[in-house]
Amino acid sequence: MLFEKQSIIFASVVITILLTKSIMKLYHGSISVIDMPQLGKGNHKNDYGPGLYCTEHVELAKEWACSSGKDGFVNGYNLDMTDLTVCDLTQHHILNWMAILLENRTFDLSAGVASAARDYMLQNFLPEYRNFDIIRGYRADDSYFSFARDFLNNSLSLEELAEAMKLGELGEQVVLKSEKAFSMLTFDKAAPVDSSTYHPKWVSRDQKAREDYRKMKERSNPLEGTFIIDIIRQQWRNDDERLR
Repeated sequence: MLFEKQSIIFASVVITILLTKSIMKLYHGSISVIDMPQLGKGNHKNDYGPGLYCTEHVELAKEWACSSGKDGFVNGYNLDMTDLTVCDLTQHHILNWMAILLENRTFDLSAGVASAARDYMLQNFLPEYRNFDIIRGYRADDSYFSFARDFLNNSLSLEELAEAMKLGELGEQVVLKSEKAFSMLTFDKAAPVDSSTYHPKWVSRDQKAREDYRKMKERSNPLEGTFIIDIIRQQWRNDDERLR
C-alpha cells in the first residue's frame, strides 16, 4: 500500500497523516458477527477510547476472537482510505502512546510515584489524537498493559519499556475513530473461529511476551536507564532532545 505523508503539529507533537487511495483489508475478532459496526458501541475504556478495533492480520484477529476461551468470529471488512487521516503512533515516541493509554485505560495507581507520573504524562506527552479518522498503534494486551504499569511505578526504565513493546509480537491495531471512517467501511464476511485452536495460541503469545519480559528484567541493571522519576525531576517535555 502506497502512502503520501504529510505532517501537522498539535500541542508541540508532530503527527504524521497518511493519505492513501487504496483499500485496506481489516479484521475484527469478536464473540459475535458484526456486519454493521457503529461508532460508540463497545468498550469505551479500550486503549484509544471508543472505536472499532481491527488488525490487518487475520490470524491475530482469530486469536482475539477467542481470548475469553469461547468460540468467536472473525469479521472481515474493506476500508476505503480515500481522504481519511491517520494518526500513526508507531512513528512517534513511546511516551505519546503511553499518555493516550493513561487517558483511556484504568490503571491501579496505588504507589505515590505512579499517580504523579500519570499527571505528568498527561500534561506533557498527550498528543491531540481525537480528531483523526484512524489511529494505528500498539495493542495493549494484558502483558503490554503490565509493562506500562511497571514503568509508571518506576520499576521499568524508558529504554526497557521501548524494548518490551517489541515482545510477544502482538502486532499493531487499526482503530476507526470517526463517523467518516465508519462510512467508508464495508462488511465483507464473517467466519467462525474455534476456541480450542485459537485460545491456546492467544495464551501462548501472551505467555511468551511475559517470559521474554522476565528474561529482559534479569539482564537489566537498575542503576542504568531513564526512569519516570528522572523524567519528572528533570522536567522533560515532549520536544526534549533526549527523546530523539
